[in-house]
Amino acid sequence: MAPSIMITGGTGNLGRRVTPLLHAAGCDLRVLSRGRREPGDTAGGIEYLTGDLTTGEGVAAAVDGADIVLHLAGGAKGDDVVARNLVRAVSGTGVRHLVFISVIGADRVPLAWLRTKLAAEQEIAGSGIPFTTLRAAQFHDLLLMVVEKMAKLPVLPVPGGLRFEPVDAGDVARRLADLTLGEPAGLVPDLAGPRVYGLGDLAGSYLDARGKRRMRLPVRIPGKPGRAYRAGRNLAQDGADRGKRTWEEFLAERLPEGS
Repeated sequence: MAPSIMITGGTGNLGRRVTPLLHAAGCDLRVLSRGRREPGDTAGGIEYLTGDLTTGEGVAAAVDGADIVLHLAGGAKGDDVVARNLVRAVSGTGVRHLVFISVIGADRVPLAWLRTKLAAEQEIAGSGIPFTTLRAAQFHDLLLMVVEKMAKLPVLPVPGGLRFEPVDAGDVARRLADLTLGEPAGLVPDLAGPRVYGLGDLAGSYLDARGKRRMRLPVRIPGKPGRAYRAGRNLAQDGADRGKRTWEEFLAERLPEGS
């Protein structure tokens, strides 16, 4: 019998990719969102429920009867509070597997938003609920947004030593679907893209695709975050899994020739 899965963040960039995969596998799906919906609202055979993870309102009702919880909801701050509220709602229920998506470097790069990601990981790991946590690299979509903003400046700032391993959201979705339908595995190997790029290289390939040119200005990221990035602490650990779709393939599709 296919499991019942409750998904947080199921209407986001990653959620929109994972949900169809789990639906195709025959799972009974319910998606929690902050949008206003009528009780039992369905679309495409998926039930949509309203709840607020920042306050905990509606979360216990959404979790009730679920076998698995896939936690995709996240933001620039407050992920630790959200995880705490979710764990509180899940504890003592019949949920047998809690799956969480985190970020590579959460335990090694001293930035506030990454500290909340790590705290969220710790809330889940210490809950006593069987869990799986996957740390992924930055998505292509996020880095595209970053370089688009950089390209609007008259001079392109290029932080020295800042490197990324952009991964495709579709590759992450497929990995998460497999993990969700598998047994709890704790912290699993990182998932990063197939190649490492300097931020200047990512921005340069974007400018080339747009037929634009910009002067470049080397800059230095100060303090502990700068040292962490220059040391590559935001990059995947040894033994990481690798997605297949490259940045170049993503750009070619997103920015077709002549666009």
